Amino acid sequence: MTWPVRDAIADSVARMLEVNMGLKPQERLLVVTDLPRPEDWQRADEAWLEDMLERAMLARLVAEIARSRFPDNPVAFHPFPATGGHGKEPDPDTAAAMREAEVVIALTSYSLSHTGARQGATQRGARVASMPTFEAQMFEAGGPMAVDYEEVAKDCRRMAERLTQAQEAVVRTPAGTDLRFSLAGRPGQTDDGLYTAPGLWGNLPAGEAFIVPVEGTAEGRLVVPAGWYPGLMEELVLTFREGLVAEVRGGGRVGEELRALLSLGSDEPAPRARRNLAELGLGCNPNARRPDNVLEAEKIKGTVHLAIGDNLHMGGRVEADLHEDYVQPEVDLLLDGRPAILRGRWVV
Repeated sequence: MTWPVRDAIADSVARMLEVNMGLKPQERLLVVTDLPRPEDWQRADEAWLEDMLERAMLARLVAEIARSRFPDNPVAFHPFPATGGHGKEPDPDTAAAMREAEVVIALTSYSLSHTGARQGATQRGARVASMPTFEAQMFEAGGPMAVDYEEVAKDCRRMAERLTQAQEAVVRTPAGTDLRFSLAGRPGQTDDGLYTAPGLWGNLPAGEAFIVPVEGTAEGRLVVPAGWYPGLMEELVLTFREGLVAEVRGGGRVGEELRALLSLGSDEPAPRARRNLAELGLGCNPNARRPDNVLEAEKIKGTVHLAIGDNLHMGGRVEADLHEDYVQPEVDLLLDGRPAILRGRWVV
Protein backbone atom coordinates (compact mmCIF):
# COMPACT_ATOMS: atom_id res chain seq x y z
CA MET A 1 0.00 0.00 0.00
CA THR A 2 1.28 3.47 -0.87
CA TRP A 3 0.46 6.86 0.56
CA PRO A 4 -1.63 7.95 -2.47
CA VAL A 5 -3.96 5.04 -1.60
CA ARG A 6 -4.20 6.42 1.94
CA ASP A 7 -5.24 9.80 0.56
CA ALA A 8 -7.88 8.17 -1.65
CA ILE A 9 -9.53 6.19 1.13
CA ALA A 10 -8.94 8.18 4.35
CA ASP A 11 -12.24 10.07 4.25
CA SER A 12 -14.17 6.89 3.41
CA VAL A 13 -12.53 5.01 6.30
CA ALA A 14 -13.45 7.82 8.69
CA ARG A 15 -17.02 7.84 7.36
CA MET A 16 -17.24 4.07 7.84
CA LEU A 17 -16.24 4.40 11.48
CA GLU A 18 -18.57 7.35 12.12
CA VAL A 19 -21.66 6.38 10.07
CA ASN A 20 -21.57 2.58 9.76
CA MET A 21 -20.05 1.76 13.16
CA GLY A 22 -21.14 4.78 15.23
CA LEU A 23 -17.70 5.05 16.86
CA LYS A 24 -17.90 7.15 20.03
CA PRO A 25 -15.08 8.89 21.93
CA GLN A 26 -12.99 6.58 24.12
CA GLU A 27 -14.42 3.39 22.60
CA ARG A 28 -11.89 0.66 21.90
CA LEU A 29 -11.48 -0.08 18.20
CA LEU A 30 -9.91 -3.35 17.05
CA VAL A 31 -8.83 -4.05 13.46
CA VAL A 32 -8.14 -7.74 12.83
CA THR A 33 -6.66 -9.36 9.74
CA ASP A 34 -5.42 -12.82 8.80
CA LEU A 35 -1.97 -13.74 7.50
CA PRO A 36 -0.74 -16.74 5.47
CA ARG A 37 0.18 -19.81 7.49
CA PRO A 38 3.42 -21.75 6.86
CA GLU A 39 1.50 -24.31 4.78
CA ASP A 40 0.01 -21.50 2.67
CA TRP A 41 3.52 -20.32 1.75
CA GLN A 42 4.26 -23.86 0.58
CA ARG A 43 1.06 -24.60 -1.37
CA ALA A 44 -0.78 -21.39 -2.33
CA ASP A 45 -0.16 -19.72 -5.67
CA GLU A 46 1.59 -16.37 -5.89
CA ALA A 47 -1.51 -14.36 -6.82
CA TRP A 48 -3.44 -15.66 -3.81
CA LEU A 49 -0.60 -14.81 -1.43
CA GLU A 50 -0.22 -11.33 -2.89
CA ASP A 51 -3.95 -10.71 -2.54
CA MET A 52 -3.95 -11.83 1.10
CA LEU A 53 -0.89 -9.77 2.00
CA GLU A 54 -2.30 -6.69 0.27
CA ARG A 55 -5.50 -7.05 2.29
CA ALA A 56 -3.49 -7.31 5.51
CA MET A 57 -1.61 -4.13 4.60
CA LEU A 58 -4.94 -2.43 3.90
CA ALA A 59 -6.16 -3.48 7.36
CA ARG A 60 -3.03 -1.97 8.93
CA LEU A 61 -3.62 1.22 6.95
CA VAL A 62 -7.23 1.37 8.21
CA ALA A 63 -5.91 1.16 11.77
CA GLU A 64 -3.37 3.93 11.05
CA ILE A 65 -6.07 6.18 9.58
CA ALA A 66 -8.27 5.50 12.61
CA ARG A 67 -5.49 6.53 15.00
CA SER A 68 -4.96 9.74 13.04
CA ARG A 69 -8.64 10.69 12.66
CA PHE A 70 -9.84 9.52 16.09
CA PRO A 71 -7.04 10.36 18.55
CA ASP A 72 -9.34 9.93 21.57
CA ASN A 73 -10.00 6.26 20.75
CA PRO A 74 -7.68 3.39 21.67
CA VAL A 75 -6.96 1.60 18.37
CA ALA A 76 -5.40 -1.88 18.20
CA PHE A 77 -4.21 -3.73 15.11
CA HIS A 78 -4.29 -7.52 15.50
CA PRO A 79 -2.93 -9.84 12.77
CA PHE A 80 -3.52 -13.57 13.29
CA PRO A 81 -2.85 -16.85 11.43
CA ALA A 82 -5.42 -17.54 8.72
CA THR A 83 -8.07 -20.13 9.51
CA GLY A 84 -8.00 -21.66 6.05
CA GLY A 85 -11.74 -21.42 5.41
CA HIS A 86 -14.80 -19.20 5.72
CA GLY A 87 -16.54 -19.91 9.03
CA LYS A 88 -13.57 -21.63 10.68
CA GLU A 89 -12.65 -20.43 14.17
CA PRO A 90 -9.64 -18.14 14.70
CA ASP A 91 -7.10 -18.77 17.46
CA PRO A 92 -8.16 -18.15 21.10
CA ASP A 93 -6.12 -14.93 21.44
CA THR A 94 -7.95 -13.38 18.49
CA ALA A 95 -11.35 -14.41 19.85
CA ALA A 96 -10.45 -12.91 23.24
CA ALA A 97 -9.30 -9.64 21.66
CA MET A 98 -12.59 -9.37 19.78
CA ARG A 99 -14.56 -9.80 23.00
CA GLU A 100 -12.70 -6.90 24.66
CA ALA A 101 -13.41 -4.27 21.98
CA GLU A 102 -16.45 -2.06 21.48
CA VAL A 103 -15.96 -1.91 17.69
CA VAL A 104 -14.31 -4.63 15.58
CA ILE A 105 -13.28 -4.25 11.94
CA ALA A 106 -12.58 -7.78 10.63
CA LEU A 107 -10.79 -7.03 7.36
CA THR A 108 -9.81 -10.60 6.51
CA SER A 109 -9.43 -13.02 3.64
CA TYR A 110 -11.43 -15.76 5.40
CA SER A 111 -14.77 -14.73 6.87
CA LEU A 112 -15.31 -14.64 10.63
CA SER A 113 -19.05 -13.96 10.31
CA HIS A 114 -20.26 -17.48 11.06
CA THR A 115 -17.93 -18.22 13.98
CA GLY A 116 -18.19 -18.47 17.72
CA ALA A 117 -15.53 -15.75 17.96
CA ARG A 118 -17.77 -13.24 16.21
CA GLN A 119 -20.80 -14.40 18.16
CA GLY A 120 -18.91 -14.16 21.45
CA ALA A 121 -17.88 -10.59 20.65
CA THR A 122 -21.38 -9.45 19.73
CA GLN A 123 -22.87 -11.18 22.77
CA ARG A 124 -20.53 -9.01 24.85
CA GLY A 125 -21.91 -5.93 23.06
CA ALA A 126 -19.27 -5.36 20.37
CA ARG A 127 -20.32 -3.97 16.99
CA VAL A 128 -18.60 -5.99 14.28
CA ALA A 129 -18.00 -5.26 10.60
CA SER A 130 -17.10 -8.48 8.81
CA MET A 131 -15.18 -7.60 5.61
CA PRO A 132 -13.79 -10.82 4.09
CA THR A 133 -12.04 -10.35 0.70
CA PHE A 134 -12.53 -6.56 0.96
CA GLU A 135 -10.53 -4.50 -1.55
CA ALA A 136 -9.33 -0.89 -1.33
CA GLN A 137 -11.36 0.31 -4.34
CA MET A 138 -14.56 -0.49 -2.45
CA PHE A 139 -13.77 2.60 -0.35
CA GLU A 140 -13.36 4.87 -3.37
CA ALA A 141 -15.90 7.22 -4.97
CA GLY A 142 -18.62 5.28 -6.78
CA GLY A 143 -17.80 2.09 -4.91
CA PRO A 144 -20.15 0.05 -2.73
CA MET A 145 -19.09 1.87 0.46
CA ALA A 146 -19.91 5.26 -1.11
CA VAL A 147 -23.69 4.95 -0.83
CA ASP A 148 -26.38 6.53 1.31
CA TYR A 149 -26.70 3.74 3.85
CA GLU A 150 -29.93 5.20 5.23
CA GLU A 151 -31.52 4.65 1.81
CA VAL A 152 -29.97 1.19 1.53
CA ALA A 153 -31.45 0.37 4.95
CA LYS A 154 -34.94 1.35 3.75
CA ASP A 155 -34.67 -1.00 0.76
CA CYS A 156 -33.34 -3.79 2.97
CA ARG A 157 -36.29 -3.44 5.35
CA ARG A 158 -38.79 -3.40 2.51
CA MET A 159 -37.47 -6.65 1.01
CA ALA A 160 -37.07 -8.30 4.42
CA GLU A 161 -40.75 -7.67 5.08
CA ARG A 162 -41.66 -9.49 1.87
CA LEU A 163 -39.48 -12.43 2.91
CA THR A 164 -41.12 -12.55 6.35
CA GLN A 165 -44.58 -12.74 4.79
CA ALA A 166 -43.67 -15.60 2.43
CA GLN A 167 -44.17 -19.30 3.04
CA GLU A 168 -42.27 -20.58 0.01
CA ALA A 169 -39.58 -19.33 -2.40
CA VAL A 170 -38.73 -20.35 -5.95
CA VAL A 171 -35.48 -19.15 -7.57
CA ARG A 172 -34.99 -19.45 -11.35
CA THR A 173 -32.41 -18.10 -13.80
CA PRO A 174 -31.78 -18.34 -17.57
CA ALA A 175 -28.59 -20.29 -16.73
CA GLY A 176 -30.72 -23.15 -15.39
CA THR A 177 -31.26 -22.57 -11.68
CA ASP A 178 -34.64 -23.92 -10.57
CA LEU A 179 -34.79 -24.29 -6.80
CA ARG A 180 -37.75 -24.40 -4.42
CA PHE A 181 -37.77 -24.33 -0.59
CA SER A 182 -39.90 -23.39 2.41
CA LEU A 183 -39.62 -20.13 4.37
CA ALA A 184 -42.48 -20.94 6.76
CA GLY A 185 -42.01 -19.39 10.18
CA ARG A 186 -38.68 -17.78 9.31
CA PRO A 187 -38.23 -13.99 9.64
CA GLY A 188 -36.68 -11.81 6.97
CA GLN A 189 -33.57 -10.08 8.26
CA THR A 190 -31.41 -7.16 7.12
CA ASP A 191 -27.73 -6.45 6.74
CA ASP A 192 -27.99 -2.73 6.13
CA GLY A 193 -24.51 -1.55 7.11
CA LEU A 194 -25.60 0.45 10.15
CA TYR A 195 -24.04 -1.25 13.18
CA THR A 196 -24.42 1.51 15.74
CA ALA A 197 -26.14 -0.33 18.61
CA PRO A 198 -24.46 -2.81 20.96
CA GLY A 199 -24.24 -6.33 19.55
CA LEU A 200 -25.01 -5.47 15.92
CA TRP A 201 -22.89 -6.98 13.17
CA GLY A 202 -22.80 -7.60 9.46
CA ASN A 203 -20.84 -7.14 6.26
CA LEU A 204 -19.23 -4.05 4.84
CA PRO A 205 -19.92 -3.24 2.11
CA ALA A 206 -23.48 -4.02 3.13
CA GLY A 207 -26.89 -4.02 1.57
CA GLU A 208 -28.95 -7.19 1.66
CA ALA A 209 -32.15 -8.68 2.98
CA PHE A 210 -31.90 -12.34 3.88
CA ILE A 211 -33.75 -15.29 5.36
CA VAL A 212 -32.90 -18.81 6.54
CA PRO A 213 -34.73 -21.48 4.51
CA VAL A 214 -36.39 -24.26 6.47
CA GLU A 215 -33.92 -27.12 6.77
CA GLY A 216 -34.66 -30.20 4.71
CA THR A 217 -36.98 -28.50 2.21
CA ALA A 218 -34.75 -27.41 -0.70
CA GLU A 219 -35.33 -29.31 -3.95
CA GLY A 220 -33.90 -28.55 -7.36
CA ARG A 221 -30.81 -27.18 -9.04
CA LEU A 222 -28.51 -24.19 -8.48
CA VAL A 223 -26.36 -23.11 -11.44
CA VAL A 224 -23.52 -20.65 -10.79
CA PRO A 225 -22.40 -18.98 -14.05
CA ALA A 226 -18.72 -18.66 -14.93
CA GLY A 227 -17.29 -15.41 -13.58
CA TRP A 228 -19.72 -15.19 -10.68
CA TYR A 229 -17.45 -16.81 -8.09
CA PRO A 230 -13.72 -16.28 -7.53
CA GLY A 231 -11.76 -18.38 -10.02
CA LEU A 232 -14.88 -19.94 -11.58
CA MET A 233 -14.12 -20.45 -15.28
CA GLU A 234 -17.01 -22.79 -16.12
CA GLU A 235 -20.51 -23.14 -14.72
CA LEU A 236 -20.97 -24.95 -11.43
CA VAL A 237 -24.13 -27.01 -10.81
CA LEU A 238 -25.36 -28.02 -7.35
CA THR A 239 -28.33 -30.37 -7.06
CA PHE A 240 -30.36 -30.29 -3.84
CA ARG A 241 -32.48 -33.06 -2.38
CA GLU A 242 -34.23 -32.81 0.99
CA GLY A 243 -32.39 -29.60 1.81
CA LEU A 244 -28.87 -30.89 1.13
CA VAL A 245 -26.44 -30.75 -1.78
CA ALA A 246 -26.64 -34.21 -3.32
CA GLU A 247 -24.47 -33.66 -6.40
CA VAL A 248 -21.88 -31.16 -7.66
CA ARG A 249 -21.08 -31.03 -11.37
CA GLY A 250 -18.69 -28.88 -13.38
CA GLY A 251 -16.95 -25.83 -11.97
CA GLY A 252 -13.40 -26.84 -12.90
CA ARG A 253 -10.95 -26.36 -10.03
CA VAL A 254 -13.64 -24.62 -7.92
CA GLY A 255 -15.94 -27.61 -8.37
CA GLU A 256 -13.18 -30.06 -7.45
CA GLU A 257 -12.45 -28.20 -4.24
CA LEU A 258 -16.14 -28.03 -3.37
CA ARG A 259 -16.68 -31.74 -3.96
CA ALA A 260 -13.80 -32.48 -1.62
CA LEU A 261 -15.21 -30.15 1.06
CA LEU A 262 -18.69 -31.66 0.87
CA SER A 263 -17.56 -35.33 0.85
CA LEU A 264 -20.71 -36.27 -1.02
CA GLY A 265 -20.33 -39.99 -0.37
CA SER A 266 -20.11 -39.50 3.39
CA ASP A 267 -22.91 -39.22 5.93
CA GLU A 268 -20.62 -37.92 8.69
CA PRO A 269 -22.06 -34.91 10.57
CA ALA A 270 -19.42 -32.36 9.47
CA PRO A 271 -19.73 -32.73 5.67
CA ARG A 272 -23.48 -33.24 5.96
CA ALA A 273 -23.78 -29.87 7.73
CA ARG A 274 -21.71 -28.22 5.00
CA ARG A 275 -24.25 -29.42 2.41
CA ASN A 276 -27.18 -27.62 4.05
CA LEU A 277 -29.00 -24.87 2.11
CA ALA A 278 -28.35 -22.09 4.61
CA GLU A 279 -29.48 -18.75 3.22
CA LEU A 280 -31.51 -16.86 0.66
CA GLY A 281 -30.23 -13.29 0.27
CA LEU A 282 -31.32 -10.34 -1.88
CA GLY A 283 -28.79 -7.67 -2.91
CA CYS A 284 -29.81 -4.06 -2.16
CA ASN A 285 -26.69 -1.93 -2.79
CA PRO A 286 -26.93 0.22 -5.97
CA ASN A 287 -23.15 0.78 -6.13
CA ALA A 288 -22.19 -2.90 -5.91
CA ARG A 289 -21.11 -4.17 -9.34
CA ARG A 290 -18.21 -6.62 -9.28
CA PRO A 291 -19.36 -10.20 -9.98
CA ASP A 292 -16.25 -12.19 -8.97
CA ASN A 293 -15.84 -10.84 -5.45
CA VAL A 294 -18.58 -12.51 -3.43
CA LEU A 295 -18.54 -9.87 -0.68
CA GLU A 296 -19.53 -7.25 -3.26
CA ALA A 297 -21.43 -9.44 -5.74
CA GLU A 298 -23.99 -10.63 -3.19
CA LYS A 299 -24.92 -6.97 -2.52
CA ILE A 300 -25.63 -6.12 -6.19
CA LYS A 301 -29.16 -4.78 -6.36
CA GLY A 302 -31.38 -7.19 -8.27
CA THR A 303 -29.33 -10.32 -7.59
CA VAL A 304 -30.12 -13.21 -5.30
CA HIS A 305 -27.55 -15.31 -3.48
CA LEU A 306 -27.91 -18.77 -1.99
CA ALA A 307 -25.52 -20.15 0.61
CA ILE A 308 -24.65 -23.60 1.84
CA GLY A 309 -23.34 -24.64 5.24
CA ASP A 310 -23.79 -22.85 8.55
CA ASN A 311 -27.07 -21.11 9.39
CA LEU A 312 -26.89 -21.34 13.18
CA HIS A 313 -25.33 -17.88 13.38
CA MET A 314 -28.29 -16.51 11.38
CA GLY A 315 -31.03 -18.09 13.48
CA GLY A 316 -31.16 -21.55 11.90
CA ARG A 317 -30.43 -25.01 13.29
CA VAL A 318 -27.30 -26.17 11.44
CA GLU A 319 -23.79 -25.46 12.69
CA ALA A 320 -21.00 -25.96 10.17
CA ASP A 321 -17.42 -24.85 9.63
CA LEU A 322 -18.40 -23.58 6.19
CA HIS A 323 -20.62 -20.84 4.77
CA GLU A 324 -20.31 -20.31 1.01
CA ASP A 325 -22.48 -17.91 -0.99
CA TYR A 326 -23.33 -18.29 -4.68
CA VAL A 327 -24.71 -15.24 -6.50
CA GLN A 328 -27.46 -15.49 -9.12
CA PRO A 329 -27.72 -12.75 -11.80
CA GLU A 330 -30.73 -12.18 -14.10
CA VAL A 331 -32.79 -13.94 -11.50
CA ASP A 332 -36.51 -14.55 -11.01
CA LEU A 333 -37.58 -14.78 -7.38
CA LEU A 334 -41.12 -15.95 -6.69
CA LEU A 335 -42.52 -15.69 -3.17
CA ASP A 336 -45.69 -17.75 -2.74
CA GLY A 337 -45.99 -17.78 -6.52
CA ARG A 338 -45.83 -14.00 -6.89
CA PRO A 339 -42.78 -12.30 -8.44
CA ALA A 340 -40.53 -10.25 -6.15
CA ILE A 341 -37.72 -10.05 -8.74
CA LEU A 342 -37.98 -10.65 -12.49
CA ARG A 343 -34.80 -10.95 -14.58
CA GLY A 344 -32.91 -8.94 -11.99
CA ARG A 345 -35.48 -6.16 -11.56
CA TRP A 346 -37.45 -5.66 -8.38
CA VAL A 347 -41.23 -6.02 -8.61
CA VAL A 348 -42.41 -3.91 -5.69
